[in-house]
Amino acid sequence: MTTFVDRVELHAAAGNGGHGCASVHREKFKPLGGPDGGNGGRGGDVTLIVDQAVTTLLDYHHHPHRKATNGQPGAGDNRTGKEGQDLILPVPDGTVVLDTNGNVLADMVGQGTMFVAGQGGRGGLGNGALASARRKAPGFALLGEPGESRDIVLELKTVADVALVGYPSAGKSSLISVLSAAKPKIADYPFTTLVPNLGVVTAGSTVYTIADVPGLIPGASQGKGLGLEFLRHVERCSVLVHVLDTATLESDRDPVSDLDMIEEELKLYGGLDDRPRVVVLNKIDIPDGQDLAEMIRPDLEARGYRVFEVSAVARTGLKELSFALAGVIAEARAAKPVEEATRIVIRPKAVDDAGFTVVLEDDGIYRVRGEKPERWVRQTDFNNDEAVGYLADRLNRLGVEDALRKAGARAGDGVAIGAEDNSVVFDWEPTVTAGAEMLGRRGEDHRLEEPRPAAQRRRDREEERDDVSKEYQEFDPFA
Repeated sequence: MTTFVDRVELHAAAGNGGHGCASVHREKFKPLGGPDGGNGGRGGDVTLIVDQAVTTLLDYHHHPHRKATNGQPGAGDNRTGKEGQDLILPVPDGTVVLDTNGNVLADMVGQGTMFVAGQGGRGGLGNGALASARRKAPGFALLGEPGESRDIVLELKTVADVALVGYPSAGKSSLISVLSAAKPKIADYPFTTLVPNLGVVTAGSTVYTIADVPGLIPGASQGKGLGLEFLRHVERCSVLVHVLDTATLESDRDPVSDLDMIEEELKLYGGLDDRPRVVVLNKIDIPDGQDLAEMIRPDLEARGYRVFEVSAVARTGLKELSFALAGVIAEARAAKPVEEATRIVIRPKAVDDAGFTVVLEDDGIYRVRGEKPERWVRQTDFNNDEAVGYLADRLNRLGVEDALRKAGARAGDGVAIGAEDNSVVFDWEPTVTAGAEMLGRRGEDHRLEEPRPAAQRRRDREEERDDVSKEYQEFDPFA
């Protein structure tokens, strides 16, 4: 059974926002007490957070679909819907978040580091919040926005100061077991270690972490054996330690050629050239191993390596190795640049930024893209004429209608708002007045106004028609 997983694909879905409520306050002797529909609640977010107690992505391997709860709809008497509960997903320290194309979204290092994988949808406004002096009794409410859904990839890269690399059965697991309190599985056959093991070492005043990486073989950087699966676990280390077997029983191998092979695989993997190297000649408790170590040590030191002869079984040479690694790590930590305080950069929008774009596509459709228009479309109940009229008013105030005219759009041309796979398409009519004809001007309810004489109402309607006609003639190129 799989107990360690360091790469998974996660399907995260945030909660949808609750719909707003369209309600009218009613009580005895006051049948039309005004709109009192409450707003919908916000949908819950999906948030990743680093938890030191979590060491594997196994839980997400078995359950890759995660969804936060939805916000509740609003209710009458100005009652706001309950917000959706945020979904908190703990991940190991060193988790990298990528999109499905391999682009890095977040590098999560350090306890408590957070990343919002899915943003919850906004709750829709109720008609109580939409009421104004011009729109006294809205007969509609806004819909809640859908929560953000996306597929992400989680990759675990072990956070360790020292990485032990070498051929299978070179003694890496034995070495980490005697240097730290880690208890990895140990046996005398290849590929005993199937997962990276992590241990904590104390050498004087320096405390550091050490990890052994499952055995590398020729072709590991191209996916052969287990190497490619775990090479990512050496990326964050400060020191690379080559563990060489001086008592190998394979006639076609020797410690120097093993070292050259491992270095070639690390070079092909890339990004590790700047890490200091230390060579450990293991298994000197065996006579042949001691003789071979003494024979090849001058050659390795001539290459510039610091060489240590040790025996994990007899526990010889471990103290010198431990303190030497502590010194190298202390130097690496001292050379690490001090992180500066985070600077907040404010980038205001340009004064001529309308917040949307209008593009004429090859099929003759004018496509409108922008955060506000697309959000307003998602919030609109197209089964309600008054809500559609409210959307038209908002788009007109934003300047979408003027931009369509400047782009050459004519009455009857197709207009799409949103992306191709999720857009609303309609035939454009300049200065749209549909949507609340039954209430006179869009969004107004004459039942709440003081009664006017019939002659005055007739004159007002005639003046309004004249104003609309003049405005249409001013902007219509075919008038």
